[in-house]
Amino acid sequence: MAVSASAVKELREKTGAGILECKKALDEANGDVQKAAEILREKGLSAAANKAGRAATEGTVESYIHAGGRIGVLVEINCETDFVGKTDQFRDFARDIAMQIAAASPKYVRREEVPQSDIDKEREILTNQALNEGKPANIVEKMVDGRISKFFEEYCLMDQAFIKDPDKKVSQLLNEKISTIGENITIRRFVRYELGEGLEKKVDNFVEEVMAQAKL
Repeated sequence: MAVSASAVKELREKTGAGILECKKALDEANGDVQKAAEILREKGLSAAANKAGRAATEGTVESYIHAGGRIGVLVEINCETDFVGKTDQFRDFARDIAMQIAAASPKYVRREEVPQSDIDKEREILTNQALNEGKPANIVEKMVDGRISKFFEEYCLMDQAFIKDPDKKVSQLLNEKISTIGENITIRRFVRYELGEGLEKKVDNFVEEVMAQAKL
């Protein structure tokens, strides 16, 4: 199929790769921009991939407090230079990530941080669930693999859908910022507090409130 100029432009903005590389990747992906971006990353041609090994020790610790002081987030996001760390574009990104953490309540930044024991336990539970549902043993493993992916999407920040654009993952948003800002950027760590967490209390849907505020 013919690759449109708009698709090439979108892929360049996402990855920072050259026009020819973008066109080849889109040809290989049959015009699917997301798949083409993954192809470029696998080949090490995207700007994000090229910058990934560069030291990022500057940046900011961003905070977000939900209205009424019921949810609080601190997140450390690093870049390469103090200059970039002070730009509006970088700070806006940091605020979006802090709000994402408040709304979506991830437990880890990336899936590599999840303890293997937790993954094994989740896989065991999901396997037993599938078997109890009467699923054939020969398809249980594939079902469990799919459900484990959902587990990562719920608990790992980088795998979560971005609250301001659910069609985009946080990892995609990060790669776009790396491409447009021109420096390596990493989300290093975060802490999230929720008022009364762990105590017996009336249940309020804080997540819906934060997400509604994010869309204002």
